[in-house]
Amino acid sequence: MASKCSKMDQKYCLNDLSKGDAWRLFRIIAEFVEGFDALSTVSRPLVTVFGSARTPEDHPDYKLTRELGSKLADHGYGIVTGGGPGIMEAANRGASDVGGMSIGLNIDLPFEQQGNPYVNLPLDFRYFFVRKVMFIKYSMAFICLPGGFGTLDELFEALTLIQTRKIKPFPIIMVGSAFWGGMVDWIRQQLISNGKIDEEDMLLFEVMDNVDEIVKYIRKTVVF
Repeated sequence: MASKCSKMDQKYCLNDLSKGDAWRLFRIIAEFVEGFDALSTVSRPLVTVFGSARTPEDHPDYKLTRELGSKLADHGYGIVTGGGPGIMEAANRGASDVGGMSIGLNIDLPFEQQGNPYVNLPLDFRYFFVRKVMFIKYSMAFICLPGGFGTLDELFEALTLIQTRKIKPFPIIMVGSAFWGGMVDWIRQQLISNGKIDEEDMLLFEVMDNVDEIVKYIRKTVVF
């Protein structure tokens, strides 16, 4: 009998838990256990930074993020990212610059993603949904720099879980009003005006531009 997925298409079938692939459940469980064991030992509060993997080192967003990582680490916060290049590298690099905790939850992708060298606690994941649980469970704040689908996915996952009261509210900061402003306007014009969300849901996130303003907000809302 022919396999459900051809060899060419196997990379798209990681989550196909057919009878012949049930063994993958053990891999999923192992990823959860490894993540829980590693991150549960971290005693300091963790702040997760998201953003594009395609942001070059000379971009203003990279420089801002590196400064942000340094200042947060200086105040005792551990920095968590997806472990890859771009914005993720900048945040990990900033934490590393000052000897802070720099965590990278790297995802195995067929392209683009490679671990950055500024992580001192690396974890590797094959499944996005396992990694997302780690971000949500162990982070006390999310900071979202300009990014693509992955950044939007993590942002709206957190907003949905807080809105539906599946998790306790925590700070969500979108950095860059020029980048996020159009989306925020669309949320107001389409989602709120058409009754898809409530006006109070706009309080679930903040939009900021200044590093010191962000650090001050984190220190005020994530106390330890």
